[in-house]
Amino acid sequence: MKDKEHTILKTHYLAGQIEAGCDEAGRGCLAGPVYAAAVVLPEGYSNPLLNDSKQLSEQQRYQLRDEIVRDALAWAVAAVDNEEIDRTNILRASFHAMNMAVKQLTVQPEMLLIDGNRFYNETSLPYVCIVKGDGQYQSIAAASILAKTGRDDYMKAQNALYPHYGWDNNKGYPTKAHYDAIERYGITPLHRRSYRLERQMELDFGSEEA
Repeated sequence: MKDKEHTILKTHYLAGQIEAGCDEAGRGCLAGPVYAAAVVLPEGYSNPLLNDSKQLSEQQRYQLRDEIVRDALAWAVAAVDNEEIDRTNILRASFHAMNMAVKQLTVQPEMLLIDGNRFYNETSLPYVCIVKGDGQYQSIAAASILAKTGRDDYMKAQNALYPHYGWDNNKGYPTKAHYDAIERYGITPLHRRSYRLERQMELDFGSEEA
């Protein structure tokens, strides 16, 4: 966690409308699904601790997840697996996960606030893309936290099945330890074969040894 104080994030994009913040986690990982979340916060809601999930410690993310789940008018988390990522591409899969989360909301939003500079909308709802929105709007920050913690929980569980790769620590991101394990043990059914999984050597992409 960066201990410096951060500016309290904005509570809404347009006053008086129901907004759902949307964000994803896991686009840069070598293995596992991409997760996304959508969160509708109460009008005027403000939590001074909310911030981009990458700026928070793991303990803070899980503490805030409990608060978000308790306080939100509606929230949802969705995932798209590595096989679909390989069939389409990671950007399209990320957008699909966001749309899946939005469609699961029990409160219908009037506007979607999307973290990033583009979006493929599978709903009829209006949306706005906000670059680095998870560091600007509370609902997007909340979505980033739910997506990140949801994915982390999944990868920690998968570490029990594939213990060589250190997913309890790296969560599937391209760390040295992860590359070392791929080179030694090959790839698993959870690895994204459309990604460059080798560091300096060619791998047997048909292997599923773990």
